[in-house]
Amino acid sequence: MKKNMGSLDKTIRMIVGIVLLIFALIDPQNNWWGLIGIVPLVTSFVGVCPAYLPFGLSTIKSKKK
Repeated sequence: MKKNMGSLDKTIRMIVGIVLLIFALIDPQNNWWGLIGIVPLVTSFVGVCPAYLPFGLSTIKSKKK
């Protein structure tokens, strides 16, 4: 798959994912938030956002020649 996430997008997703996982560790009664935090972490490591694909979106800055 072609990567469609820029570095800022990856960084924001990584921070959000980590914060959600921390919330799950602090309050184990509501640990489903941690499971939601796994999604942004995985997409940030892979570099592909499945939600961007149908719309042809990309946050990668194009190189100007």
